[in-house]
Amino acid sequence: MADPTRLMLAAALREGGELCVCDLAWISERAQNLVSHHLRILRTQGLVRSRRDGKLVMYELTEVGHALLSAVIGEPVKGTEVRA
Repeated sequence: MADPTRLMLAAALREGGELCVCDLAWISERAQNLVSHHLRILRTQGLVRSRRDGKLVMYELTEVGHALLSAVIGEPVKGTEVRA
């Protein structure tokens, strides 16, 4: 989580729930290949999990990812959560 892009992606997943690479690229204003690279690192570390939905790959934070993100940036403020 030391990388700012990975931290941003993890925060977006916490707020948005399950998101595809294209959504995360739009949210982070990063190229899809760069987002995929960072998500692969987060998945390897056990912080996110993925599943295929047709042509899309959907990502969500694992319990470990939620715990680490909360330790790094704190809990989300009530009422600001994005509904999926």
